[in-house]
Amino acid sequence: MGKTPVNWIDDYFNNYELHKHAFKNVLYQVQTKIQKIIIIDTYNYGRCLILDNEFQSAEADEFIYHEALIHPSFILHPGIEHVLIIGGGEGATLREALRYKSVKRVVMVDIDKEMMECAKKFLPSFHTGSFGDSRLELVIEDGRKYLERTKEQFDAIVIDVNDPLEGGPSYMLFTIEFYKNIVKKLTTDGILIVQSGAASIAENDVFTGICNTLSKVFPYVFPYVTYIPSYALQWGFVMATGNPGNLDITGEEIDDRIRSRITGDLRFYDSITHHALFNLPKYLRADINRQTRIISDKDPMTEHYPGISPHK
Repeated sequence: MGKTPVNWIDDYFNNYELHKHAFKNVLYQVQTKIQKIIIIDTYNYGRCLILDNEFQSAEADEFIYHEALIHPSFILHPGIEHVLIIGGGEGATLREALRYKSVKRVVMVDIDKEMMECAKKFLPSFHTGSFGDSRLELVIEDGRKYLERTKEQFDAIVIDVNDPLEGGPSYMLFTIEFYKNIVKKLTTDGILIVQSGAASIAENDVFTGICNTLSKVFPYVFPYVTYIPSYALQWGFVMATGNPGNLDITGEEIDDRIRSRITGDLRFYDSITHHALFNLPKYLRADINRQTRIISDKDPMTEHYPGISPHK
């Protein structure tokens, strides 16, 4: 065996569990007005983005997360043209949305301009030049404030923000009041997609809380999960809509739509993966059904790790 690496960084799941990554060097580190940004080169997962001490994306497997976030809903929709992305500062969510030939415009709203600037420089394999696409309108603003002021409607709204750390930039983007405003900004066939946190046995309060909260706003709510190796966790996503369309789509139809609608090759998502995503294990379905919490402005869902989280 080779010498054990001396540089380690911790990724906390909760107050009692963490995942350690060995890294070669720190490429970039800054405390912006919004959050703490670290970009490192790791041994197992390549270049990694860390925000407020939480791992966000890893070069080796970010395609799993971002393809899972975008494609299940975009493939089911009859033809997405106008997209709103809130968050997604590294540009990979944008990359996947822009694969669709039908997409005419993507509005990407992120609160932290410095995050996007460092992504452009240090994370080229994540965004693959998507920030230069003529269909993109980039807005530097709090996502909630943008939704309150815009009069536009979108075929898809994608919420790809950090987990709701206490005092962090994102925890007010998981509330029922926020979701009620989103409904007004969706077209008739519009779909909301939310990255929804860990969906493991020990850690799924955010995921199940989002599921329950969305069910009070949308008539159709579809949770789904996949395993993210760099997180060492099963991760949750939720799709919500007022018009479910044809949910009985066959595997052959899914693969046909991928071939006809998308530019470039996918590494994770296809018809087999699509159906696997929505087949949640029994224990997780039970946890979703037991969850009664409604996340609200007065009672937001927050995470706090004493001595670790930078926000108080």
